[in-house]
Amino acid sequence: MSLYIGRGASKLWKRFCAETATEINLLAENWKYILGGLICQYIHGLAARGVHYIHQPGPTLQDAGFFLLPELGKDKAYISETVFTSVFLLFVLWTFHPFVFKSKKIYTVLIWCRVLAFLVACQILRVITFYSTQLPGPNYHCREGSKLARLPRPNSTLEVLLIVPRGMLYGCGDLIFSSHMIFSLVFVRTYHKYGTQRFVKQCAWLTAVIQSLLIIASHKHYTVDVVVAWYTVNLVVFYVDKKLPELPDRSSRPATMLLPLSKDGRTKEENYRLLNGNSGDPSDKRPRTQINGKIMEDGNAEAVVNGV
Repeated sequence: MSLYIGRGASKLWKRFCAETATEINLLAENWKYILGGLICQYIHGLAARGVHYIHQPGPTLQDAGFFLLPELGKDKAYISETVFTSVFLLFVLWTFHPFVFKSKKIYTVLIWCRVLAFLVACQILRVITFYSTQLPGPNYHCREGSKLARLPRPNSTLEVLLIVPRGMLYGCGDLIFSSHMIFSLVFVRTYHKYGTQRFVKQCAWLTAVIQSLLIIASHKHYTVDVVVAWYTVNLVVFYVDKKLPELPDRSSRPATMLLPLSKDGRTKEENYRLLNGNSGDPSDKRPRTQINGKIMEDGNAEAVVNGV
């Protein structure tokens, strides 16, 4: 039993190392896109903080969602944040699953290049929109009489450039359209295209709908903020996705070109077998023959030669 567990751990470690080598190779080629996407996330945060300085608190606008949904109240506002955090963390974990699991369809670096492209395109539209018209925030800390409804004038440039988590949670003025829904819908659409579990896809879309209702019931956004997010994000992702090159198929032979020669002397072919779930164990003595660029066991090769 211990020998079996040891072999399993060894195979997992080899697969992890092979995957890491491949992802580092991809990161070296695509680091500019990753860095650019992260910088745009910071700029988006600065823009949201900037609109908070000019936010004017006022009476909450009439809203159909506030009328139809029961108000959760200030003490239950954490529910929507909990749902969003769960979606965020689960998606991040899924993008790194190729390092551990055999069944994999994506490259982590390439999928994040794609996700960041979607986020940046949506956030540019969002910044333009909420700077065009500032609405009085419906959230409890954005209403008249609250000290957090409008930020005091900054004392230094550093105070403006420094983004703290508390400021992100208690922002005002960046309403149309919902940033939480941008992230959630981008993540759900990405998994819907590249994920493999149908049940998880259905649960993901259901979670996005539930989160939309929770955001409105928590009075964190007006209904229009959520509605606009639903059709804008889906249209933007659909359009940008058509313009981006498709992700390479991991099952194809050209994918071996991404694999560097490892330090321990393994060839690209051996690394390829590890990445796709084969052990690469020298003890596997089954004879194989190469036909038309494909490695086959001799029994299958004979069948191909004989026309079967």
